[in-house]
Amino acid sequence: MFFLSRQTVRRHLPLYAGSFVALSVGVFLLGLAATATAATIAYHGPTGAGITVRVPGSGDDDPRNVRVPLDGADVSGLQTVLSLVGGICGFITIFVIASTFAFAVASRRREVGLLRLIGATPRQIRRMVLGEAFMVALAASLTGAVLAQLATPLLLARASYTELAPVKLEAASPWVPLAITVAIGLVVALLGARSAARRAGRVGPVEALREAALEPPRIGVVRILFGLIFLAGSITLLALIRPGTGEAVIPLAMFTPMFLVIALTLLAPLVVPWIGRLWAIPLVRWTNASGRLARSNVVAAPRRSASLAAPILSISAIAGSMVLTLSFAADANSATIRDTLTAPLVITAAENPGDLRERILATPGVAVADGGIPVGIIRKDADDAELESGEGIDPALAARTRALTPITGDLTQLTGKTVAIGKEMAGLGHYKIGSEVSVVYTDRTTDALRVVAILRDAQGVNSSMLVPQDLARQHAPEAQPEHWFVLPADGVDPGQLQARLDQQLTGTGAHVVRAEAWEREQDEGLRKGNQFGLILLLGPAAIYSAIAIANTLLMGSLQRRHEFVTSRLLGATPAQIRRMVLWESSLVGAAALTLGTVITTTVGILLRHAMTEGLHDVPTTIPWALLLGIGTLCLVLATGAATAPTAFILRRTSPADAVGD
Repeated sequence: MFFLSRQTVRRHLPLYAGSFVALSVGVFLLGLAATATAATIAYHGPTGAGITVRVPGSGDDDPRNVRVPLDGADVSGLQTVLSLVGGICGFITIFVIASTFAFAVASRRREVGLLRLIGATPRQIRRMVLGEAFMVALAASLTGAVLAQLATPLLLARASYTELAPVKLEAASPWVPLAITVAIGLVVALLGARSAARRAGRVGPVEALREAALEPPRIGVVRILFGLIFLAGSITLLALIRPGTGEAVIPLAMFTPMFLVIALTLLAPLVVPWIGRLWAIPLVRWTNASGRLARSNVVAAPRRSASLAAPILSISAIAGSMVLTLSFAADANSATIRDTLTAPLVITAAENPGDLRERILATPGVAVADGGIPVGIIRKDADDAELESGEGIDPALAARTRALTPITGDLTQLTGKTVAIGKEMAGLGHYKIGSEVSVVYTDRTTDALRVVAILRDAQGVNSSMLVPQDLARQHAPEAQPEHWFVLPADGVDPGQLQARLDQQLTGTGAHVVRAEAWEREQDEGLRKGNQFGLILLLGPAAIYSAIAIANTLLMGSLQRRHEFVTSRLLGATPAQIRRMVLWESSLVGAAALTLGTVITTTVGILLRHAMTEGLHDVPTTIPWALLLGIGTLCLVLATGAATAPTAFILRRTSPADAVGD
């Protein structure tokens, strides 16, 4: 049977070439993320660039040492991004490979029927299909792994000395990550081919005598059951995207669409033809014959339509949700800064000379100058230790320039060894008023701080841990404020005070701006960082999805040569067939994009409600150009990849070829 599998792969090389390309590219991306992640794990940094902290362990776990890298040697950001890239690429790879192999096997339904007719048993058919999948997957996985290993030095060179990895990264041993990647490629391909092999084994011998290769009208009960289970799980996760969920809201908004994509892909043979009918209503009225044929093809071949729609659905839903999530998070952050910062002027200084405070206070019209002392604080819990941003403040001054009304506790008690923390940290660490937080300062002294106040989170204005200014100065004697929030005296116009400060601070490198301008600078910086993150997260997945969309549609068109020739024999012109394929691919693409839009919109509405509770005048920034660009690119790829091979086939065939077929 394995010999037969090898022969059938050779006979169907054009068909399996698509599966080979899809899997090799998927394994390449996974392998690249795995080898780069291994390099970040192997990186330990120079001596003195981190602090080793001993944590007690929880339950039966023994105490252990945790090395916490300091800001200048921290590659955890790149490690997190690579993990997300690997997760997203792996998710899309599973869907693309599963749908590609299912499509390849479904395209040979008549051939399988002929094998059954000459005596092949269902078990032999299944073994033959799985043997084909194994050979193609092995070759594709090894190819992808080799390409990943060759590209790893280039990726590490580009990633070194960046914001995510401010150090030089060296390649680690590739054997373990690449072996895992190859194994994932094989398992994914065989799982994707398994259900197709089972369906192929159930093809009856009589079906070989049918000229029309109509698909069964129903899909399996198991597939529907799993689709409904994933749909119920997705709805549960969506219900968790609500106010009070804390920092888990953004991960939920990014990963819940994946479960929705799984559910809708499983149910796609039921859903896609139904949506295709709706989109076909105006198309049929406009085009008449070609539109009707396109609608009939989408409805009559639900599995084929579902396989073609899967890659478009996955990338549109995931990319759309991620774009909207990051944009709404930036909107919420901008509103938080506006609601928290009450001082009308902000001073930033790159070099921050030592007499800057005296110069600011000596300026006529300055009532309050609030400059926090930055201090690195490592927060310990039972199992882990993490570097937090700390800030030493004078509560009396800070309360006049920022909205620091505690949710609970009393900020006036911020004296001695005490700390005020944000609501998010309090939830994650289960801290309450009076709780003690074990900390290690970056000067390697240990301490325990008592929580005296829990505040609203205000990233960009407040650090995550606020401590008394004297305590911060004790552990960071050379640190200088990164920015000053300035409050004018009564009756002093902020514009006039800004002019005086500009004159007073000439030559210090300090920059005086209105609070509104500083808020815009923070917003632009955050959106620029989000844009960089989107490129890293979605770039590889988008390229792979584009290849998968074109690949799947190309395979679909190449396998319909007999159908096109028969249509020519019945009187259809090449132009009519090309239009039919164009409308058909458009209907499939439109159905997939409709589902992707529903997922994106649902997640966006829930996320915005969760992140903006209690904030005022929150802007709504929807990156229409990017979202429409994603949809347009998917449609262009789908229609182009379907019509180009159709035109190629029609140029090289004539109605008389139907007799030969």
